[in-house]
Order: sequence, then structure tokens, then C-alpha cells
Amino acid sequence: MNNRNNINITPQNIKGIMWGLSVVILFVIAMAFIKPWYNVWSQEMEGKAEFAKAEQNRKIRIEEARANLEAEKLNAQAEVERAKGAAEAIRIENGSITPTYIQYLWVRQQSDLSNKTVIYVPTETNLPILESTRMLTTQVQK
Repeated sequence: MNNRNNINITPQNIKGIMWGLSVVILFVIAMAFIKPWYNVWSQEMEGKAEFAKAEQNRKIRIEEARANLEAEKLNAQAEVERAKGAAEAIRIENGSITPTYIQYLWVRQQSDLSNKTVIYVPTETNLPILESTRMLTTQVQK
């Protein structure tokens, strides 16, 4: 018989193959025991990371609430100061608000309107121009 395959199977080759298979089998068995422990450790690390993130978010919300509280306190102090200024202005006016002073305040308020054009034309009856023509249109319809 003519052997076409030149494979030399010697006891040393068989011994090497057996060691290789033994290492692979031991690796598979080790992974079967190590993987559950790794999964537990991995879940623990994820839990710690989520807890740290939640803690950081809580601290951020607390700081935002403190900032809002401080802003509200400052707004309240500003409102008190505005009221004191108004009370002082009334006291200077001898305790009475005159119609002229009210008109002055209204005109001053109009300057706070940004990007709007307001034309103030005082009339005899303090009615806006659009209202002053209303009587003319009702008379024409009769």
C-alpha cells in the first residue's frame, strides 16, 4: 500500500494534542465559573455608576433650586425698593396723586414698550383718536 499522506503520528504529537485539548477544556470550564462572577461584578459597577449619576443630578437640582430661591429673594427686595420709591414720590406730592402725575406716569410707561411705535395725542376728553370718531360713524348710520 502506498500511503499518500505523510502524516507522522508519533507519541510526542499525540501528547501535544492532548495538552492542547486539556488547556482548551480547562479554559472553557474556567470561563463557566468566571462568567457569572464577572456578570455580578459588572452589574455592581453599573449600579454604582447609575447611583453616582443620580447623586450628581440631585446635587444639580438642589443648586438650581437655591439659585431660584436667591433670585426670588432679590426680586422681592427690588419690588420692596420700588414700593419705597413710589411711597416717597407720593409723600413728596403731599400725599395726593394728581391727574397730571398719573398722566406723566402713563406717558413714562409708554417708553418701556420696545420695538413698538405709540403715538400719544392728548385730546380734550382723554379718549384715543380712534374712539373720538366713533360718534361720527354712529350719526352717519342713523
